[in-house]
Amino acid sequence: MTGFTHTDVPTLEDQVFLVTGANTGIGLEASRVMAERGARILLGCRSADKADAAIRSIRETAPDAELEHLALDLGDLESIRGAAERVNREARLDGLINNAGIMMPPLERTAQGFESQFGVNHLGPFALTALLLPVLMATQDARVVNTSSVAHRGGNINFADINAEQGYNRARRYGQSKLANLLFSMELQRRLDAVDASAMSVACHPGIADTELSRHMPGILRLTAPLVSKFFNTSLQGAWPTLMAATSDEVTGGDYVGPIKRGETAGPAGKARASRRSQDPELAAKLWDLSIAMTGIDPGI
Repeated sequence: MTGFTHTDVPTLEDQVFLVTGANTGIGLEASRVMAERGARILLGCRSADKADAAIRSIRETAPDAELEHLALDLGDLESIRGAAERVNREARLDGLINNAGIMMPPLERTAQGFESQFGVNHLGPFALTALLLPVLMATQDARVVNTSSVAHRGGNINFADINAEQGYNRARRYGQSKLANLLFSMELQRRLDAVDASAMSVACHPGIADTELSRHMPGILRLTAPLVSKFFNTSLQGAWPTLMAATSDEVTGGDYVGPIKRGETAGPAGKARASRRSQDPELAAKLWDLSIAMTGIDPGI
């Protein structure tokens, strides 16, 4: 098995994708490749200036690409509602790529007071996906791509202290949010299957990629990063699983894809290993209900 790379992405003429966090790293590279294949890309970003810079960068290799900045802050439910209202006016949405996220920051709160990693990494994508289901389900074979991490394997959902009011360990909270991504992705597929939808839910992870995501990592890890970065995926290589999840005919609903070399840390994309906990339907249903209660947004499926 040789695996999937950006050279395997098919023609995407007339297709529309929303990529969150499209201004940098994996989101930028995935957007670039899909734009080069003819897709129209909505770049979901907080900063208009950074989105404009990303658009200029993409146009260096895809000068005729259809690109649009979508103002979106995944740490603010009101911003998510506004962005979804805009996207639901599109004639179609072939793919929602929930790429944006944060990794191990100090304890912070979202606009609605949620612990930031759970809020930005899980509740934001949950709410955005829920609000975009009308246009996604109206588009034949649309896909929702949720970005998890190998860190999900050590994750656990701390239902008793979901908002970190009793304690905060940044690594554990990151693992929790990445487990939540995978639980959500698989539960969404179960519910799409139950209503016979053509849309599918797929999860991915980038392995270890050299992106801005690591800026909040503990000091010793940041200091050693330049020494070991030659072993990391580039941002483009880190985007291969995202591109596979979003575009490959070899992918089916409920799949989880990631790098296939060096223990799923590097190399081309293929099927990845999901933990047993991430496949627990009772845990996923409990998280689904909690997410509705916290956001006030019900996907309705």
